[in-house]
Amino acid sequence: MRVSPPLVFAAALLAAVTAAGCGAGDGGGKGGRPSSAPSGAPSSQTSPSREPDAWIPGHVAKMSLADKVGQLFVPTFSSRADAVEKIRKYRVGGLIYFPENISTPERTAAQSNALQKASKIPLLLGVDEEQGIVSRTPFVTRFPGNMALGATGDPSLAKAAAQVTGTELRAVGINLDYAPDADVNVNPRNPVIGLRSFGADPAPVSRMVAGAVSGYQAAGIAAAAKHFPGHGDTATDSHTGLPVIGHSPAEWRRVDAPPFKAAVDAGADMIMTAHIVVPKLDRSGDPATLSKTVLTGLLRNELGYQGVITTDSLLMAGVRQKYGDAEVPVRAINAGADQLLMPPSLPRAYRAVLNAVRTGKISERRLDESVTRILRLKQRRGLFQGTAADPAEARAAIGTAGHRAVARRVAEGAVTLVRNDDGVLPLKGRKVAVTGPKSAALGAALRRNGIQVTAPGSADVTVLTTENAGRATASRVAALGPKPVVVAALGRPYDLDAADGAEAALATYSSSAVSVGALARVLSGAVNPTGRLPVPAAGKPAGHGLGY
Repeated sequence: MRVSPPLVFAAALLAAVTAAGCGAGDGGGKGGRPSSAPSGAPSSQTSPSREPDAWIPGHVAKMSLADKVGQLFVPTFSSRADAVEKIRKYRVGGLIYFPENISTPERTAAQSNALQKASKIPLLLGVDEEQGIVSRTPFVTRFPGNMALGATGDPSLAKAAAQVTGTELRAVGINLDYAPDADVNVNPRNPVIGLRSFGADPAPVSRMVAGAVSGYQAAGIAAAAKHFPGHGDTATDSHTGLPVIGHSPAEWRRVDAPPFKAAVDAGADMIMTAHIVVPKLDRSGDPATLSKTVLTGLLRNELGYQGVITTDSLLMAGVRQKYGDAEVPVRAINAGADQLLMPPSLPRAYRAVLNAVRTGKISERRLDESVTRILRLKQRRGLFQGTAADPAEARAAIGTAGHRAVARRVAEGAVTLVRNDDGVLPLKGRKVAVTGPKSAALGAALRRNGIQVTAPGSADVTVLTTENAGRATASRVAALGPKPVVVAALGRPYDLDAADGAEAALATYSSSAVSVGALARVLSGAVNPTGRLPVPAAGKPAGHGLGY
């Protein structure tokens, strides 16, 4: 059956959502998808005080088992035809975009519209657009990323950056961002989080997470805080292995839990699980994605979260080591997950869940709980009122002067001056050599800011840029000889741990063009550095930062 309610109900529901401020106004674009609130929804005589999503439980009760199971899945797709087949055959609840699915803003908007048109229930069209080192969308306004935002110490900037990104994604029909990262990066050797984290101190990280969640959702797209119960203290990448974290319950509540509680309190539409084992939280040895103790016990019951829980990608090694690909989806649902992201084989996973419900391994009540949460999320984001993006207007909404100004504010506010011996900075009046990653771009930016850039042999001072060089930073500083050296860490600030031989040290947390430009303005003295270390580095604690 195709979902098509009476138009009178659609108008009443749209008015109710708009009045309640639930996100309908964020959404459809001109000529949006016609209202698709399911048949059996309340009539136009419904009391105005009735909640806009009050129709959902009744509709879920009338859905077929196949339709319900489909809502749990968010697969990848190789082409528009492949996506449409998955929508029609498996009734999927959403799809995730990767760079191969994204071209121009106009084409992406048109593709989003075509996918929504193929589905009888609006789709969650998601993307991993964290900004910084995890960015899938080639045309959005570029931001430095979370650790740079953490260095600004300003949650309002986290909100503004997320709102810019969310607005641009919604312009091309994407309505879910798998962001922000809510992990507290307390392990400098963490291979998978690092710069994706706002920092190492749970209190400021919590404030930034809350700001980002508010910004994405103010733009009309769902936010997904990740990776619960916290991926910040691991030296193993869960894409390639199964990390084990030794945090005790008390340590988890002190370090890892606060940002997720902040996301819950901020009304996050979604929280993503981590494929990690925390033995002191759950002795079973199961990854958190498959742990009822973690997802239902801690996230649902202790933190009080009532939104959608999504797994991280089920393609990742961390969730596939202990159980087979058909058993993992069933265990994830019974643990408390609502959506299953990127199953290795959609047909196999779909059949496994369908059979598990038919045989009672997953109760129908448990299935209905997940489907109800998913539809309520779609209702909150206004998807039942309209999903269409306007291809003709998509490009104009992206990279505006106002959006670029926000990115510049973030980049400049992030630059952290960690050491400045003998007042070597700012560089005005000195001849400067630049070497290392992005040296050509930085040299050009310094020239634009009035700095004389010259060859190393004739320079008064050398600026050495590094990008995740680690211990090699020390030998690179030493190789530059006796003249003063300024080290600028364009990636992880932990490079500065090995920069003792340099007279000055800074961190930008990003090698993006906007960050390189901000670094040049700080080095030249055009901008006073105001950033503060969000993680310990260079022997200094989190919160340290100098100015001119």
